[in-house]
Amino acid sequence: MDISEILNHCDHTLLKQDATFEQIRGIADDAIRYNTASICIPPCYVKRVREYAGDRVRICTVIGFPNGNATSAVKVFETEDAISNGADEIDMVINIGELKAGNYDYVADEIRMVKEACGGRILKVIVETCLLTDDEKIRMCDIVTASGADYIKTSTGFSTSGATFDDVKLFADHIGPNVKIKAAGGIGSISDAERFMELGADRLGTSRIVKIVKDQHYN
Repeated sequence: MDISEILNHCDHTLLKQDATFEQIRGIADDAIRYNTASICIPPCYVKRVREYAGDRVRICTVIGFPNGNATSAVKVFETEDAISNGADEIDMVINIGELKAGNYDYVADEIRMVKEACGGRILKVIVETCLLTDDEKIRMCDIVTASGADYIKTSTGFSTSGATFDDVKLFADHIGPNVKIKAAGGIGSISDAERFMELGADRLGTSRIVKIVKDQHYN
């Protein structure tokens, strides 16, 4: 697989708690240079990146991150605020406790509320696969498909593990035709990225692929 194609599917990511604006600006510069799908950054930096980069880069930010247990109203407000600051895409974390309690309507309604707040922009739903059973993952495929969201996303990268090949394959087997897959967390090599895409991932949430490309002078 051509390295440019892989980069075109990467959400170049920096979400660490101690990330500075100077570092965020650096990944924006990298995203522009290497033509990544977007940058995925903390909400507090969205407005400054939009002012810095203009329309040269798509900006993705995170909602209810990383635990997912803010109220639905807070997630909607976060989404509206992020969009008003210039976000193009939203990655939201589901309420994992409500899913595990079997409150599926709550989970589905919250996703629909956030999707409506997106105003037509892309919504990716983070389900944190490392905390779910296979049955719960399949249930989330059904809920995300019915909700109108655009992507189901494996992981925040802040829990016990990130994306796995098995989880992406399971998603590919159970999502509807209107839903795409984002694999995120722990994607550490070009071969990993290729394999995730072969299994059905349309986006890759990663901080490492651009670094590998820079270090190995692909471009």
